[in-house]
Amino acid sequence: MGVKVYELAKDLGITNSDLLAVLKDLGVPAAGGSSELEPATAETVREIISQDRGVVCQAKTITIPQALSVRELAEAMGLQAADIQKRLVEMGILASVNQQIGADVATKVAEKWGYTVKIAATPAARDLKPAKLSPQPKSKHAGKLMPRPPVITVMGHVDHGKTTLLDTIRRTNVTEQEFGGITQHIGAYQVEWNGKKITFLDTPGHEAFTAMRARGASVTDIAVLVVAADDAVMPQTVEAIDHARAADVPIIVAINKIDKPEANVERTMQQLAEHGLTPEEWGGDTICVKVSAKTGEGIDELLEMILLVAEMLDLQAEVSTSRVVGSVIEAKVDRGRGPVATVLVQRGTLKVGAPVVAGETYGKVKAMIDDKGERLTKAGPATPVEVLGLSAAPQAGDRLESVKDEREARAIAEKRAQERRQERIAASTKITLEDLYRQIKDGHVKKLPIVLKADVQGSEEAVRQSLTKIEHPEVEVNIIHSSVGNVNESDILLASASNAIVIGFNVKVDPRAAEMAESEHVEIRTYNVIYELTKDVRAAMAGLLEPVFEEVKLGEAEVRAVFKVPSTGIVAGCYVTEGRVVRNEFIRVRRNDKVVYEGKLDSLKHLKDEVREMAQGFECGIFSQGFQDFQVGDIIEVYTKKQIARAV
Repeated sequence: MGVKVYELAKDLGITNSDLLAVLKDLGVPAAGGSSELEPATAETVREIISQDRGVVCQAKTITIPQALSVRELAEAMGLQAADIQKRLVEMGILASVNQQIGADVATKVAEKWGYTVKIAATPAARDLKPAKLSPQPKSKHAGKLMPRPPVITVMGHVDHGKTTLLDTIRRTNVTEQEFGGITQHIGAYQVEWNGKKITFLDTPGHEAFTAMRARGASVTDIAVLVVAADDAVMPQTVEAIDHARAADVPIIVAINKIDKPEANVERTMQQLAEHGLTPEEWGGDTICVKVSAKTGEGIDELLEMILLVAEMLDLQAEVSTSRVVGSVIEAKVDRGRGPVATVLVQRGTLKVGAPVVAGETYGKVKAMIDDKGERLTKAGPATPVEVLGLSAAPQAGDRLESVKDEREARAIAEKRAQERRQERIAASTKITLEDLYRQIKDGHVKKLPIVLKADVQGSEEAVRQSLTKIEHPEVEVNIIHSSVGNVNESDILLASASNAIVIGFNVKVDPRAAEMAESEHVEIRTYNVIYELTKDVRAAMAGLLEPVFEEVKLGEAEVRAVFKVPSTGIVAGCYVTEGRVVRNEFIRVRRNDKVVYEGKLDSLKHLKDEVREMAQGFECGIFSQGFQDFQVGDIIEVYTKKQIARAV
């Protein structure tokens, strides 16, 4: 009987990633930690490790601050900025080379090229103006990275057992009496298994998961997709898969309800494979665990797989630092306690009494309560707690930070409130078919992200095929989600988080979805004819291409005299020999058939008057701010640039 990779790694006292590296050197294919090895292979590995001939994985490492520009990240990895932008577009993020991105996003980008990312101890404080962070005394452990628990979001179709599974996992960590007495619901909780902690976000589903991501909070490390073995893949299952992929987080599948007589695990796995989640035992890279939330079967293996993936992700955070950072999971106003926010600490250790700012709210931490209703005095990374003491209830997804004092917190909160008001007044920054080129003009490979909805399955397949057939070496359609039915709120959330447009074919838009689209600045386009749909998409993709210009010659002028005007500079006295000379157009100065200058015609005068253009046969004065070396006999060619429409 064989042995699984994670079991052998645990027995040998090495990490799963090191063991997989050894197997790769031996030429042994292993898809993941749950892959099974032959006894002979396992014995060979044991000999290699025992003789200290094991492969040590020396991963490339870079150290980055909490926030950095795309250009800075590219330089740190020795890559072109366009490569980084391409990866960001795949993640649904549009960023210019000088735009700042967070450490969590940078880490996911760097992982594609095999880099291990360490966060610099010195925090960036750009968003803490106008008040500056006062230097605080550092402990000897300040800025030290320590392993942290993984943060898990459970998603899936309704009635597939998400809540039951979470309750079963939670029940394994407390006695039945304690579990029955727990009434504290804080939107997240921690469990401990085999001496290691795991944090679960108790969200209503993928909508809440994406809503937080749309507001800038990327807190999930791993998504657990619950699929019922008696029901297989359903519409909300597909939605959950697309939402998790858009967030670029690993997916572990929990095939639930295997205890039911009508359970068909093989059919479920087949349908998962059809949606790109091929199980490891079928040669794919998706971990699938068979569980029963009702009986508890497979729960231990599921937790083992979560810890395995977490180990491979090498999750770390600063435990002791002068500045604490966290994300608001949910918030409410309690009649007896006032504003209450559920916060997931991400960096540093949050303590009672600490002055904090969360979004547009501020205050001092008066109390912290965990999911068991117990009061805490401090909470480290990946620890969820209820925080009391804020001035108002912040929004889910808001960033919570510790500051010097309440005065500074108030100043920051007021500045953010003012900035958000200005953002609401300002024009939308979401993608529309009209301004795609303006938004993603940087980079080489470009994608048009689309959320597609159709009336029936046949139409959905036909439209999808029509869109994917639109090909061009520089532009491609990226359908991040497609399904049957009216455009709903979930579609708008996904489009908002992924900066996509929503296209509907023979469907309506739910009223609440329309309201959300307006507030989130998401463009919705509906069609009844496939030709019109593809025509608009082709036009949008053409807008993504680098523009092509052709020169259109307007006229020529000969320099017959040169004047030095004290208040202006060198002015060429010219005679228009051909066509017309137009102000603010492009010029090319030729001298003895050689081009000596190319620029713009900044000023055009006839006698003492500034004019817009001069026709052939007239005299005029030409001035170009970038050229002060006109000579008699120079030929000034005047031309304009006309953009050529490009077809996809």
